[in-house]
Amino acid sequence: MTLVLVIAALGMMRVLTQHWREGAVLLGGALIVAAVLRVLLPVDRVGLLAIRSRPVDVLCYSAFGVVISVLAVTITRGSFDFG
Repeated sequence: MTLVLVIAALGMMRVLTQHWREGAVLLGGALIVAAVLRVLLPVDRVGLLAIRSRPVDVLCYSAFGVVISVLAVTITRGSFDFG
């Protein structure tokens, strides 16, 4: 869980420093790492990564991670400039 939180925090730091694509890819990567850890860790060691059953957790973590990463890489226009 700590590894996932560290990657997510790094992603949020990148987003907040105006590098939103890199940050979004890191956030997606954190979800993919969570999916891998959910598969590899035994039930007594998985901790807060276990929300539902193992297949549902892995499917949700990996699907959201891939979607976020792909969207961040493929968006080519637009920015967060409001001024």
